[in-house]
Amino acid sequence: MSAASLDAASSVRVKRCHLTLHDGVYFATREMGTLFETERYLHNYALSYALFQDTIIRTPYYAGSQRPTYAQDLELLNQVGAYVTPARPLNVRYQLVTYKIAQTTYHQRSQQFEAPNYPRNIGRVKELAPGGTFEFWVIGSFAEPLPRWIRLGKWSSKAEITVISDALYPAQRGTYACTHPLNPLDLGPNTIQIFNVISMPPVSLLTNATFDGAYIEIEKDVLLPYGMRYTFPAIAESGSKRGTR
Repeated sequence: MSAASLDAASSVRVKRCHLTLHDGVYFATREMGTLFETERYLHNYALSYALFQDTIIRTPYYAGSQRPTYAQDLELLNQVGAYVTPARPLNVRYQLVTYKIAQTTYHQRSQQFEAPNYPRNIGRVKELAPGGTFEFWVIGSFAEPLPRWIRLGKWSSKAEITVISDALYPAQRGTYACTHPLNPLDLGPNTIQIFNVISMPPVSLLTNATFDGAYIEIEKDVLLPYGMRYTFPAIAESGSKRGTR
């Protein structure tokens, strides 16, 4: 890996954060009949809303539409120079939860069975169990402190945030490898070469990727792309109807 330092103004502040689950966390990453499975990675959109929805984003209590507004909301974080990476699992396990929803026949017509002959109001959720830990990075010199407690997933599950380190790192340039999961839309001026895909909505993540461009060397085995920011191509924003919030 060849590297060349950029100018001094290219230094960036990076917070190393750990997240600990205090409840079961559920995202509908994959839907297989009556089983809804949660991916073991946490998407950076979900983390961004959870960390900043009470300070910068301020999402309304009532949403009149099911269509997500990622571009408008996360652009507010671009304006203050804040960026949150996806979270990788450090120590996670799963638990299986079965649910049953009562059919309110006085409100709507009862639909007892779907085509594969299983009840529509019964399902199972494979969710992340309490006690799981994750690691992610918050980049930028924004003024707002990170909260200690956040809510994640469709259950609004409780999670604890711990800032492990907070320091300035100089940017360098060259060919480098990044094992941390990344959002491919947000990579900035970096040329991607090889990568693995983590399939999950609304944007699949990348891991074990090799880049050519500017990067931040936080530790010997932790290198992150320099210049990451929330980016939403017009075709991606117009076609996105599912969310992870």
